[in-house]
Amino acid sequence: MVAESVAHFKDALIVLGTAGVAIPLLKRVGISNILGFMLVGVLLGPNILGKLVAYVPALSNLSIVDPTAIATLAELGVVFLLFLIGLELSPERLLTMKRLVFGLGGLQVLSSLIAITLAALFLGFEQRAALVIGMALSLSSTAIVVQLFASEKRLGTQAGRTSFAILLFQDLAIIPMLMLVGIISQPTTGNLAGSIVLAVAQAAAAVAAIVIVGRFALRPILKLVSASDSPELFMAAVLFIAIGTGALATAAGLSMSLGAFIAGLMLAETEYRRAIEAIIEPFKGLLLGMFFLIVGIALDLQGIVANPLPIIGTAIILIAAKALILFLLARAFRVSRHAAVETASLLGPCGEFAFVIIGAAVAAGMGAQADMAPVLLVVSLTMFALPLLARATRPLVNTMRKQVLATTTLPQPALAHGDEPDVIIAGFGRVGSLIASMLDEHNLSYLAIDQDVQSVSRGRKDGQSIFYGNASDPAFLHKCGLATAKALAVTMDNPAMAEEIVRMARRENPAIKIIARARDERHAMRLYIGGVTEAVPETIESSLQLGEAILVEAGIPMGLAIASVHERRDSFRKMLGRPNRREAASAARRKLRNRLPKGK
Repeated sequence: MVAESVAHFKDALIVLGTAGVAIPLLKRVGISNILGFMLVGVLLGPNILGKLVAYVPALSNLSIVDPTAIATLAELGVVFLLFLIGLELSPERLLTMKRLVFGLGGLQVLSSLIAITLAALFLGFEQRAALVIGMALSLSSTAIVVQLFASEKRLGTQAGRTSFAILLFQDLAIIPMLMLVGIISQPTTGNLAGSIVLAVAQAAAAVAAIVIVGRFALRPILKLVSASDSPELFMAAVLFIAIGTGALATAAGLSMSLGAFIAGLMLAETEYRRAIEAIIEPFKGLLLGMFFLIVGIALDLQGIVANPLPIIGTAIILIAAKALILFLLARAFRVSRHAAVETASLLGPCGEFAFVIIGAAVAAGMGAQADMAPVLLVVSLTMFALPLLARATRPLVNTMRKQVLATTTLPQPALAHGDEPDVIIAGFGRVGSLIASMLDEHNLSYLAIDQDVQSVSRGRKDGQSIFYGNASDPAFLHKCGLATAKALAVTMDNPAMAEEIVRMARRENPAIKIIARARDERHAMRLYIGGVTEAVPETIESSLQLGEAILVEAGIPMGLAIASVHERRDSFRKMLGRPNRREAASAARRKLRNRLPKGK
């Protein structure tokens, strides 16, 4: 009886042992978490240890022959990943990406689908099967690519934003694709084009329904649970929302991960965002590990050994063809050359939804499982190669980036005596450029710093004093006039980078005034601890501006409204206690605890 009970937990013990022991050991020799889980999956799967069980029965305790037992939990890893990404975005920020999502993403899927379908027809597949293969292989791996960028904190780079936009459209396209599989699997007397349009419309309606339900239901649910002051109930509610919206999306014909992403978007601007992130993050990491473990287990080494040249050759040609299409499209959308290369190399391999589409087609009677087995083998091989491809491409991308810097000949700061700027602006996006224009109006000199080559080039063409460089580098910042500047404005939207710049600047020049953009109150607290003179939380400032507008529209005189806003702003600053940063930290923590469920 005891042995049978242990057998039920065997797969869970293997996963936990992999995450707690094997992955840290592999990481010490330079193997990433993603590749580590895949390698362990190959080792523990039916192709290596599974084969040895016949000779050494005791090895059955270490082998995962049937991964379906953990497949559902592995899918939740992808769900939580997309849920967290939604939390980091907001509907407004997502709208700014619409050109990349629907323009570049749509063209990528359509171009790859057509090219792969034609290739499948050339190889002798029947028309409907060729179309299914084209749809399946045109997609990329959301789970692996997004996790690669997220683990390196590079989702905010041009390559990260471009890749995510394309992957988001692919997730949206899965629904019409699955509907199309159902349409072409049976004779229809209607118009095929009309059926496709109907499928797309149904998908759009399903997304809209989830958004509407989420906007009106999610915040009240969390507010109700928070009032109970129970961390356990709050955790249960968060998991219910993440998994429940995914299940609702699945019932509507969408992918589960897309539903979770939409739920994350709906919660991105709520007061519960940070507490939710803290709850979901551990679940996401472990369950994603299961997903990558399954990818390794699914790699059929015996099939590759039986037909090595056709399988490996097809995988290489497929990746190269998709990457070429992606590179050309990305360049047409004015993505920089090095970012286009990185995006193309990461989205060239296939994705996890290929198994879903091909499985649905086989279940509907379009092609035998044996005919599709080589296609699925190619999919598995390309997914396994993705982390290796990312590592191999990185030196090329870095070299191309350096070449761009060399050919653009961006000037470096060389300040003569008397030319030192009044203000240094670290980060020249929308916030930084607005500050620069205000300084110009008052005849105050400034020097701006940014690491985006295109932003620097555009700014210099417009006559602005902007230089390419790393604002967290003390030597570079001293060249920009750190020792004599009256103030340093830190405007980038990368919280970790902003904190690093503040700490370094305060250490190098204890007297300089440092004003920094903060994401929220918690980020402002960390900036004050690091030495910032003034932290301006976006959430607080937008609320104050909204409050001022409401007061004026309600009939309060402008002077009184402005005075009220200043009073609230001063109250917030006193709460943080700028003169005593230790007290600032304590005050901010107390306020944060009062806003969140106890125990968060």
